[in-house]
Amino acid sequence: MSSDPTEKDIQNAEIPDQLPLLPVRDIVVFPYMVLPLFVGREMSIKAIEAALAGNRMVFLATQKALDVENPSPDEIHPVGTVGIIMRMLKLPDERIKILVHGLAKAKATEYIQSEPYYSVKIAKIVEAKPATNLEGEAVMRTVKEQLERIVSLGKVLMPDVMVVIENLEDPGRLADMVASNLGLKVEVTQEVLEIEDSIGRFKRVSEILAKEVEVLSMQQKIQAQAKGEMDKTQREYFLREQLKAIQKELGELDERSEEIAEFRKRLKDAKMPEKVLKECEKQVKRLEKMHPDTAESATVRTYLEWMVDLPWSKKSKDNLDIKAAAKVLNEDHFDLEKVKERILEYLAVRKLKDKMKGPILCFAGPPGVGKTSLGKSIARALGREFVRVSLGGVRDEAEIRGHRRTYVGALPGRIIQGIKQAGTSNPVFMLDEIDKVGADFRGDPSAALLEVLDPEQNHAFSDHYLGVPLDLSEVMFITTANVIDPIISALRDRMEIIEIPGYTEEEKLGIALKYLIPRQLKEHGITDAHIAITEPALRQLISQYTREAGVRNLEREVARVMRKVAKKVAEGKVRCYAVTPTNLSKYLGVPKYLPDRSISPTRSRPRTRSAWPRAWPGRKRAATSSISKRRP
Repeated sequence: MSSDPTEKDIQNAEIPDQLPLLPVRDIVVFPYMVLPLFVGREMSIKAIEAALAGNRMVFLATQKALDVENPSPDEIHPVGTVGIIMRMLKLPDERIKILVHGLAKAKATEYIQSEPYYSVKIAKIVEAKPATNLEGEAVMRTVKEQLERIVSLGKVLMPDVMVVIENLEDPGRLADMVASNLGLKVEVTQEVLEIEDSIGRFKRVSEILAKEVEVLSMQQKIQAQAKGEMDKTQREYFLREQLKAIQKELGELDERSEEIAEFRKRLKDAKMPEKVLKECEKQVKRLEKMHPDTAESATVRTYLEWMVDLPWSKKSKDNLDIKAAAKVLNEDHFDLEKVKERILEYLAVRKLKDKMKGPILCFAGPPGVGKTSLGKSIARALGREFVRVSLGGVRDEAEIRGHRRTYVGALPGRIIQGIKQAGTSNPVFMLDEIDKVGADFRGDPSAALLEVLDPEQNHAFSDHYLGVPLDLSEVMFITTANVIDPIISALRDRMEIIEIPGYTEEEKLGIALKYLIPRQLKEHGITDAHIAITEPALRQLISQYTREAGVRNLEREVARVMRKVAKKVAEGKVRCYAVTPTNLSKYLGVPKYLPDRSISPTRSRPRTRSAWPRAWPGRKRAATSSISKRRP
């Protein structure tokens, strides 16, 4: 390998017609530039090795797309610079660092070799020296003034670069020097490189500099405005702090006063009843006289925050379109005509009379018949917010009426918390599992619910924490229960009980076809193209695998079938699996119940709905019945 070239070798170097091509990514190399390059691609390393084995020259061309690892000839700009490798250093990470000196512009006219590196035939671009004229002199002066302007606006240029630019008189070299040191985009820099006429290239650089001056001027203006705003904000902050200090010394105003003023404003915006407002103003005056660090101050502050956050005057507008409400109820639930009729009756009366008390409905029925989901549908039909509170296992009366504020960590009861959560004073409020409320030494929550669920009393419900009445008369309370017997008679008397008995086989079939199967298809990621459950198979599934009043076990069995089909589809066995009475046992195993032989095969089962306690899960028929026996 030859030694490093000297300055004399570089000046006297003769450029051959064929050279190895080195594609560069994010830079455009100009003549007379000396710059380091890091080479890591295998093709580029091969080109460097070929150049070092010969005359040390390489053709440097910029690739069009920076993210392309192995660019094709069409993805490399044809115009580039012939450079000579001055030094080469192999790095520990198998890359090569080279120092390249640009010699002259050239254009790749033909790709002679593509493996193991690109070798191109080039044509040197020779620029005619322009005659010195007034236009060239004017452009050169303009460019130099623009550079000084750019530097004054904050653009960073190396001092030695500025010295070289000041001493250059060749328009072409000056244009190349400016374009290569401005930090422009690769596309713009390549465009400058490809202009062969030196005066034309110089004019293009002048246009770029003019745009850069405008951008930097605007940037400086924006920065000055931002700094002015920041200085103004800081000045206002210091003035406010000084004002606070002065007012604090004079005893006129402090942070506590601001907090008190904020509470008074929020109390005014809450539009509370007069009695409630008087109590809140009393507490505000107490807070005003307390020291901010006392425990009682924190208690009063929490109380006031609860009071201002409650929706005393916020109401949602009821959707009184009876046909639209009926459509919503029919979309969400199959059958249940008695319940739907009661809701539509409430809407009809509400449409004829503005002020009416909210009904207290109790949906009683076995698990899985849709009691809780029915409450959501009612809220959607009415256009109201929906709140659900589960009362299962509640034994403390304070869960309903709240804790008194004298206790540490006291909070309002679940009723007040639900009203705050809804954000309106007339939501649909569901009290789930009311038959599972217990009683012990802490009180009887069922007795506390008497005031909540009494239409004659709940217009002035009093929570222990609030200590003031809250109107619950416009809230539509819905309770649910599995059995009615555990509910105390006084509470049962205050509710309108609507029994939802178990579903018949025909009703279960309709629910499965309309709701359960589409939902399970969506949850298991399969479609109708993967599975087809026939109606006879559904009937057999209902009669021989589920004997419940609701449809929860039915949905579980349907999901079980879906899972087995989803597994086959995931394994690549994609086709439509038909589930029929003959192959149902392959999906669900041996039937759990034998067909009821007490009904003649020639007679269809009557479509009258039986009382739901007979279809209770786990409740067995007579010992002689074949239902409780398993198939051998």
